[in-house]
Amino acid sequence: MRLFNEQEANDALEVVAPLVEQLVAARGRFVAEGRRLARVKGKVAGNGGGLDPAGVQEAQGAAEEVANEIGLLVAELESAGVQVKDLDRGLVDFPARHPESGDLVLLCWHLGEDRVAFWHGLDEGFAGRKPLPF
Repeated sequence: MRLFNEQEANDALEVVAPLVEQLVAARGRFVAEGRRLARVKGKVAGNGGGLDPAGVQEAQGAAEEVANEIGLLVAELESAGVQVKDLDRGLVDFPARHPESGDLVLLCWHLGEDRVAFWHGLDEGFAGRKPLPF
């Protein structure tokens, strides 16, 4: 597992932020495709009236395509040492060591923030964020 310090996490945002932006957009498309697929399945449940088989295939294919895109983006972020926490918010964590206690902590960032400016313990989550520096 890669560990980051505050500067390294902020430097990584040059690569991480665009990937997270793509991830949030892909998640939005996935949700939209899920709604479209649910509407199609609703027609099937209602005796298939007006059901377009090509539309079913298209909706399923689009949902699968965006799910694959999400998987690739998450894998790319994880290979860089970043933990993906919330696809809707674009929330990611950078593992780090607390400089005083030596405990493993997480430097926390989400899409829309200018920099990595918060941290929290492993069991605290987003609600337990504290400002950096430590």
